[in-house]
Amino acid sequence: MYNILVCDDDKEIVEAIDIYLTKEGYKVIKAYDGIEAIEKLKSEDIHLLLIDVMMPRLDGIRATLKIREESCIPIIILSAKSEDSDKVIGLDVGADDYVTKPFNPLELIARVKSQLRRYTKLGSMTQQGEKVYTVGGLEVNDETKQVTVDGESVKLTPVEYNILLLLVKNPGRVYTIEQIYENVWNEEAVAADNTVAVHIRHIREKIEINPKEPRYLKVVWGIGYKLEKNVGRI
Repeated sequence: MYNILVCDDDKEIVEAIDIYLTKEGYKVIKAYDGIEAIEKLKSEDIHLLLIDVMMPRLDGIRATLKIREESCIPIIILSAKSEDSDKVIGLDVGADDYVTKPFNPLELIARVKSQLRRYTKLGSMTQQGEKVYTVGGLEVNDETKQVTVDGESVKLTPVEYNILLLLVKNPGRVYTIEQIYENVWNEEAVAADNTVAVHIRHIREKIEINPKEPRYLKVVWGIGYKLEKNVGRI
């Protein structure tokens, strides 16, 4: 059973989400502001967080920033704000997905299941046979789900890991934004530009010495992204 932390200062919304998730077999832990959510994460075994943006004491954006300092669990932001700029801010602070209120319960459940699939796949070590992909000093071990750069461990979120895995499996191949989105999110790409770009930037910040002059993860202007095929070790 997966434990999902639902954090929103509107108790009616929390109760409604509780009903939807409980019917799907999930256990729901409740919080009503960012500080309480952080406390619950420390005391409970949480597999996914649904968190509102506008809350008292500590809002969802600042709470997500704080949580990302220590945890890579999937985070889905809930917000009444639907502008692309608001979504980018949510993704930029470390959220994996962004759902706009009022939301369709079926869509919310689908997004929860999608994030949990990625999270459990990232944590799984049951695959048979070592699958290690190396480009220069970058190494991705898809059996242990570990990423290292020049021998140093790199901590990625499940979405970041799956984007990097897609690219490192096919070095030199250019993927469009739509192809990356559809491969990683397993759904049709609709206005995926900002979502993919934010995650790409986060990956660069973690694997590149100078993210503004990347050695590994390159943009192919007007087309998409690729992982450079021939990269020498430093």
